[in-house]
Amino acid sequence: MRTIVEMRVVGVTARRRFVLAIAAIAVLAAAVLLGGLFRDSSHAAAPAVIAEANALQDQFAATDTATLVTDLQESLRARPNDAHAATLLGLAYQQRARETGDPSYYTRSEGILRRALAIAPNDFLATSALGSLALSRHRFRDALALGRRARALSPATARNYGVIGDALVELGRYREAFAAFDRMARLRPGLAAYARVSYARELRGDWSGAVAAMRLALGSAIGQREALAWTHVQLGKLFWSRGRLLPAERQYRAALAGFPGYVYALDALAQVEAARGRRATAITLERQAVATIPLPQFVGLLGDLYRTTGHERAARRQYALVAVIERLLRANGVKTDLETALFDVDHGIRPRHALALARAARADRPSIDGDDVLAWALARTGHCGGALRFSERALRLGTRDALKDFHRGMIERCLGNRAESRIWLRRALDLNPHFSVLWAPVARRALASSSTDS
Repeated sequence: MRTIVEMRVVGVTARRRFVLAIAAIAVLAAAVLLGGLFRDSSHAAAPAVIAEANALQDQFAATDTATLVTDLQESLRARPNDAHAATLLGLAYQQRARETGDPSYYTRSEGILRRALAIAPNDFLATSALGSLALSRHRFRDALALGRRARALSPATARNYGVIGDALVELGRYREAFAAFDRMARLRPGLAAYARVSYARELRGDWSGAVAAMRLALGSAIGQREALAWTHVQLGKLFWSRGRLLPAERQYRAALAGFPGYVYALDALAQVEAARGRRATAITLERQAVATIPLPQFVGLLGDLYRTTGHERAARRQYALVAVIERLLRANGVKTDLETALFDVDHGIRPRHALALARAARADRPSIDGDDVLAWALARTGHCGGALRFSERALRLGTRDALKDFHRGMIERCLGNRAESRIWLRRALDLNPHFSVLWAPVARRALASSSTDS
């Protein structure tokens, strides 16, 4: 017979498990949305179970992930064979990685999720969570296999199609990816699905359609602080991609109004300020972002801002920090070949090594981005004929991307095709005159030079 104290402990534990379950659903929602950081449980969940999980996800507004991690760790110490708690802890670790920029949480997530699957091999939440982890680590073939396994365990769960579609996009299998996103949207229209539909439309060059879908995502994010901030930033980036600074700024400031200090909004707003010539303000904003979460793209942009304002020593410090961060990411299972190759090519760091890295990255990620980075690496090392072939592939979907257009313009220039070069450089600048702190001024100079030569 239990004592009164034991009964109280049981009651507290039960309440805690209920709270943890609801909190974990929120973490799960963030993962589905934000690039595949998280994602359901049981062998073949009944529709009622899925509906209940979705309802809880909709009701939950916010959670303190650090507290959630501590509570889940305590729960597992008390119940070490609780596969569900282990899975939730794995998801929470992924959320912490995103919140802090510390990739060691990925390693912890993998360990605890594999423990969950050892206890319950057919747990589709744990399987899908590993798929989300693989996406976060840029291991897209692994993510695809895990997403498909999760789908086999629970075909009616929409988020599995998100994992599958995200992986297929990065593998350059766009028709299959877009079909997965459509299936996700039919199963459960909402923020995660609308955001993916928006991205698919953007890739196809349908900017108006992408904006319309992201506005639907924005409406679905009401009441979810971080998700709402993320969606404002994504909508702002769509405006930014067309050089529309004021509507982009409004979205970034809306994100910061609802989520003060939101790093992705700070970074995006820094680019707007730089475009307006307010470089000191841009540096201040980017330093805030870097101080909060030192992601390589934030640190790299800060370096570029220093470089373009004559602070070469400060720029070199930031560029050196990018290399340190990338080593830390690789040590925790994150593939960074494509991003590293682009950074190194842009900054003239070991060009031959960067080209080899770009080749390997493109083989692993045969997407339009893989094609574009390899094209740029080939061009920057004088292999302009080969560069043209991959640039053509990078533009095969009809994507309107000023940086890709700029790369094509410089490749045509390298080949001596001055008229074609002017067309592509003008196209890049017409689309977004401020597309890059480093390269937009180069595009303008190249255009001016070609006009003089003609």
